Amino acid sequence: MNEQVIFPKPKTLSGVVKPGLPVLPEGVERHPVPGGGSRAVPVFAGDEITLQDVEGLQPIEIVFFAPDGTSDASMIGAKGGRDPNGLKVSLLQHHSGRQVLSALAKSGFDLAGADGSLVFAEGSVAGQIASFMADADGLLIVCAAGGDMEAHEQWAPTEVVLFIKRKTWRVLKGASFAPPPMADTLVDINIQPGEAKPYQVKAGEYIQVLDVQGRECSDFQAFSLRALDQGIERDIDPTTTRSLIGSLYPKPGLHAKYFSVDQEPLVEIIQDTVGRHDTFGLACSARYYEDLGYPGHPNCSDNITRELAAYNIAPRRGWPAINFFFNTMLDDAHAITMDEPYSRPGDYVMMRALTDLICISTGCPCDVDPANGWNPTDIQVRTYKKTEDFKRSIGWRKTPGADMEETKQTGFHNCFARHTRNFVEYSGYWLAQDMTNHGSIAEYWAAREKAVIMDLSPLRKYEVTGPDAEALMQLCVTRDIKKLAVGGIVYTAMCYDHGGMIDDGTVFRLGYTNFRWIGGNDQSGLWLRQKADAHKMNAWVRSSTDHHCNVAVQGPCSRDILKDIIWTPPNQPSVQELPWFRLTIGRLREFHGPSVVVSRTGYSGELGFEVFCHPKDAEEVFDAIWQAGEPYELVPLGLGALDMLRIEAGLIFAGSEFDEQTDPMEAGIGFTVPLKSKADDFIGRDALERRKENPQKKLVGLVLSGGEVPIPGDAVYLGKPQIGIVTSALKSPILGQVIALARIDLAHSSIGTELEVGQLDGEQKRLAATIVPFPHFDPKKDRVKGNYDASSQ
Repeated sequence: MNEQVIFPKPKTLSGVVKPGLPVLPEGVERHPVPGGGSRAVPVFAGDEITLQDVEGLQPIEIVFFAPDGTSDASMIGAKGGRDPNGLKVSLLQHHSGRQVLSALAKSGFDLAGADGSLVFAEGSVAGQIASFMADADGLLIVCAAGGDMEAHEQWAPTEVVLFIKRKTWRVLKGASFAPPPMADTLVDINIQPGEAKPYQVKAGEYIQVLDVQGRECSDFQAFSLRALDQGIERDIDPTTTRSLIGSLYPKPGLHAKYFSVDQEPLVEIIQDTVGRHDTFGLACSARYYEDLGYPGHPNCSDNITRELAAYNIAPRRGWPAINFFFNTMLDDAHAITMDEPYSRPGDYVMMRALTDLICISTGCPCDVDPANGWNPTDIQVRTYKKTEDFKRSIGWRKTPGADMEETKQTGFHNCFARHTRNFVEYSGYWLAQDMTNHGSIAEYWAAREKAVIMDLSPLRKYEVTGPDAEALMQLCVTRDIKKLAVGGIVYTAMCYDHGGMIDDGTVFRLGYTNFRWIGGNDQSGLWLRQKADAHKMNAWVRSSTDHHCNVAVQGPCSRDILKDIIWTPPNQPSVQELPWFRLTIGRLREFHGPSVVVSRTGYSGELGFEVFCHPKDAEEVFDAIWQAGEPYELVPLGLGALDMLRIEAGLIFAGSEFDEQTDPMEAGIGFTVPLKSKADDFIGRDALERRKENPQKKLVGLVLSGGEVPIPGDAVYLGKPQIGIVTSALKSPILGQVIALARIDLAHSSIGTELEVGQLDGEQKRLAATIVPFPHFDPKKDRVKGNYDASSQ
């Protein structure tokens, strides 16, 4: 099948491109299959079937059943004769197997007699497709088969996509495009624009408000049924909620509840795939449209009043409500403005009722402004039993047009959950912010004086392999990869053509044609894959983030903790022998222990190591480190303390010290751009040469008078004019001073220059600051090198 016929494209209208609203050609369906998982989809005679290997080197098992239970791969034009062992294992081990097993049970099909087929058995490149044609109706099962990936290995199962172009395709009148329910429903209501629907929910049950086609708002309100029975109206009060949680609106985590004016929690947000809603404005009312010149326009407030009359709830001209998906903004003049919603097709909010409720949801009819993307569409509301186990999640996407992923737990999550409940979402994963019986300051001092352990699993890992792997890395990063020895690690920048940074990260060299890129975001890995394709390189770039979790063991005692529990073969360095920026491949405790990779790296400014393993071994690895660390008073460390450590050590962070407009020199890591010693060309080189010849800004250290800590983004002034911004700041525990990193105009970056940091409006409050050398702490990096006797503040 022609790729242009099936692949989705961003919605485009009058030059406006919306990647978050991908448009499939008419009659084409898209079904992603997760790596290691499976999916079952009905097909019909004449349907065209296309399988795409997204990242390359992923074999795909397929099985087809006819309605009578016959399994014959030739019915879709595939070569059969294989036992689908990979699928059978996947159904038992992967969460996606639930949907496939349900489809098999409903159809009465038995995998024991399945005729399996293996697609891409001889290998494949990223994006490669294979096409088939269904000769009969039936059930198609697709599996991205694969097993566990050990820490030293470089292959893991990755995502594939199934496209089906229907021979017969038509939309039935009144049909909904809503995705299938997440479980058996108690209530399943489709709400058209201009409608409001009430429904009753019992304590503990779940409420899902789903934007079916994207860019549609839905007002939500909930009343305590107990209060209504007493003749009292107690509904969600946005002002009370904002005051109690200290945020514009709740989100999954510790601050997740909506409250009544009596401060009674009514609902809790469990999942949110959008993260952009409104708690300031009323539901649209008659007056709103009348003032715009549209008298008689349908509105949500009147619709809510009409439907709630059945519950003896008093009418209101304008209803305070939680306006899910409404995109509210506060501009510089403090005016409340709005734009199109962020919500994509199928986005939703999942709540849990905390008491018995009468709820109401609307489909907003507004078509006179961007509130619904100028095109009001339907909302789906579903409720589920309280026995369902919906995990807390904040939607995550690698790119604007990518599939939504739920917030994940790392392999070490349960280990850190023994010490805290304060987890925050970080790049699609739950990470600990601090520990219940310690707190960030105590965790900080443990890192400086003894040892800490921290979960860094969300760091993105990509396996770069193949004959052209070295050439690809040499092209895409600023460091000279040709000089990197096997077993070596190098810290580097990755830049766009204009010199702005994509990411910073480390390159592990596992072999002559084997590399592992570890960075902060997926864009860097996707960039590597794009460049491999654009330059026709014989190399593969495959994500391994979910197959490699890692903890950092940092602090003066870190080497002593690890040296007796990491076994290494004779051809690998031991932990004691491991120098800075080198790795070793070993096992936990002994020859038969779980596989680990240990690197002499960290993000703390202290002697430290990182231990990588497969998630299945994570708890065993953590427990071994914890047991070995008890005599050294090992402490778990969260994100709050990590930020304190890295600012003191002058270590940069994406979104703070650098972004796409910042080059490595401006970010304070000019040492990663060896323009003189690296002879080969690399992406961004020409721009970086120009920027180095004509520098404009510089990252500097500041020491501030007094005890007030500036906020990242605060302006830095030299008298009247602004000359820079604060990127990071803290009250340093070990230095006893307020310190900051700031990016300022090069002309005023000399050590000793006295500046001011502006607060409030920048004029009415100024904090005195002086430029000092950075890193503020251990500038010679003696502690990182393990030379504690030579270190000084």
